[in-house]
Amino acid sequence: MPRRHIRVTGAPEAPLRAALTALRTELGISESYPPEALAEAERAAKTPTVPSYDATDIPLFTIDPPTSTDLDQAMHLSRQGTGYRVRYAIADVAAFVVPGSALDAETHRRVTTLYFPDVRIPLHPALLSEGAASLLPGQARPAALWTIDLDADARTLAVDVRRALVRSRAKLDYAAVQKQIDDKTAEEPPALLKEIGEARERLEVERGGISLNVPEQEVVEHNHAYELSYRAPLPADGWNAQISLLTGMAAADLMLSAGTGVLRTLPAAPDGAVGRLRRTAHALHIDWPHHVSYAQLIRSLDPHRPHHAAFLQECTTLLRGAGYTVFRDGDLPPITTHAAVAAPYAHCTAPLRRLADRYASEICLAAAAGEPPPDWVLAALDALPHEMADGSRRAGTVERECVDIVEAALLAGRVGEVFDGCVVDVEERQPGVGTVQLESPAVIGRVEGEHLPLGERLRVRLTQADPASAKVRFAPA
Repeated sequence: MPRRHIRVTGAPEAPLRAALTALRTELGISESYPPEALAEAERAAKTPTVPSYDATDIPLFTIDPPTSTDLDQAMHLSRQGTGYRVRYAIADVAAFVVPGSALDAETHRRVTTLYFPDVRIPLHPALLSEGAASLLPGQARPAALWTIDLDADARTLAVDVRRALVRSRAKLDYAAVQKQIDDKTAEEPPALLKEIGEARERLEVERGGISLNVPEQEVVEHNHAYELSYRAPLPADGWNAQISLLTGMAAADLMLSAGTGVLRTLPAAPDGAVGRLRRTAHALHIDWPHHVSYAQLIRSLDPHRPHHAAFLQECTTLLRGAGYTVFRDGDLPPITTHAAVAAPYAHCTAPLRRLADRYASEICLAAAAGEPPPDWVLAALDALPHEMADGSRRAGTVERECVDIVEAALLAGRVGEVFDGCVVDVEERQPGVGTVQLESPAVIGRVEGEHLPLGERLRVRLTQADPASAKVRFAPA
């Protein structure tokens, strides 16, 4: 599921880049790996565990941003009778990471790849995540190869997953794929992405699910000032996400049938969170009638419009209650679904970037083979939700602090100016302290006054904007 995407350009010594570097130091986040773990990664890169099944004849391809090199997934799409066959290769991290090793311990410490607006701090050393384990084109790689057969409406008919040696043929990017599909020049495998993706989107609507195609925010420096823009996702982004979602749902079903697994679960959003989001919509002049559901509203938004893009960014707050739920020996948990997916769902398609995916993949491989999961998986399973929660909190802290720094940079030099906004939140015990959403730029900040009018428009004066302290403060004008 999505997170906020923020990208920053500019010289390393620019104030915003310097503030982000200082944040990493403050949070104790380093890209460097312990020497022993790095040495293990170097050895594994040269001698990975190679599966016996050779599937290098399948002409797989990847779709990622042009600069991405940590490629978790490669796909091949074909027609199968009146339906379709989806083959989805997922990087096999277990072919490189030995359970109980120093490298394994370091991945359990890191848990996830951390995304800053200017750099990425990887879960695995770059020589693996961007090299030997990445599904780069023209390279034979160990993978978990999913085969999912769909009917004419793209409903799942059959699922299989096994270890295989694969070779991607091409590294495609979203813009090029979209252009080829729009121009009707795409060959059938990528051309089928639209056909299958749109069919899966229709099924998503049918079951009451919702996909958040969150726009990327880009912050650009111009003459020592910063400007904010949004890159709206292309339809191809959404179609590609549907293939990953399909696989995550298939993994969840496979694990539930086997009686042991790790699910990504999300309860329905509490009324308070939805109420705050309604006030944010009001602040951004987005009409949200009470008879219109959250899912209906999201589907009506145009991410090319800045106010709609800003609102989609805030919609990610409804996903903050998501967690990992483990079960074993047929004892299923009380909650097995993800509210946004509206079905059981598992994280299994990004093992280069998320620790839990390696374990989900192993359980699925065992289930498909009719075997019990490996002992090292079962031994780590019960601790996994706590580890992932700690990692998610760390990633959430990084995201919040980065957003604060970026917003402070956008408003730096404008202290004393007055802005139109709306009070979207007020502290229960301090009615004079709350949160204001500006109309333009679409910035959220702390506001302090005598008694704040929750849900109402309010003109506010900027009193502080300092990227070095990551603080934006307002007061009623």
